[in-house]
Amino acid sequence: MEDLSLGFLSGAVGEVVHRGGVSSRCARGREFQEFQNGAAARGRVVVRVSTPQSPVAAGVSENAEVIDEVMELSLENVEKVLDELRPYLIADGGNCSVHEIDGATVKLLLEGACGSCVSSAVTMSMGIEKRLKEKIPEIEAVVQTTPEGPELNEENVEGVLNEVRPFLNVAGGTIELTSVTGVGGPQPMVRMKMSGTGSAITSVKMEITQRLRRNFPSIGQVIIK
Repeated sequence: MEDLSLGFLSGAVGEVVHRGGVSSRCARGREFQEFQNGAAARGRVVVRVSTPQSPVAAGVSENAEVIDEVMELSLENVEKVLDELRPYLIADGGNCSVHEIDGATVKLLLEGACGSCVSSAVTMSMGIEKRLKEKIPEIEAVVQTTPEGPELNEENVEGVLNEVRPFLNVAGGTIELTSVTGVGGPQPMVRMKMSGTGSAITSVKMEITQRLRRNFPSIGQVIIK
């Protein structure tokens, strides 16, 4: 039986800088450089075959370079390429899904840590978009979309805060919205002022941040002082 080895994706997609610091799982710049410069990023797969047959009889010479198969633009083929990358995104707490294929433009939704990361644009352009265009040359653009949700404004943010204020009051604390800025830009920011101390207050603070991010995926930063 042939012993077939493929030189393929050697590292995770991107060094992704998360809010509040660099994610220890995601800060893998060296592996990402290998991903860019390796066989996959060059659009080639190195095939090495060891077999009792001669290389000519096998149809492939030893250490031969074989160009990656070029695919047609279709949802099925886009999913196949994304399946190659998903293990690395999932390992860093993220994922991606196809939102829509509009002509030669593929619209993707970055999920989890990838969707909320400040360097998601790097992950998209240097990792996902590059690989998709290599495998499916018909693709002209790969863009990131955001999931539908309530409009980010002070009124809707107050609505989320009102959901947690009863628990915060029991813990002896208060929360006040001070500003919502950068709406429509790449990194909208929500600032709040919280009073109270203790572990219960810390837990409510984390809950507020998580609820805001779930309700308003476009939020870039949540600052509670």
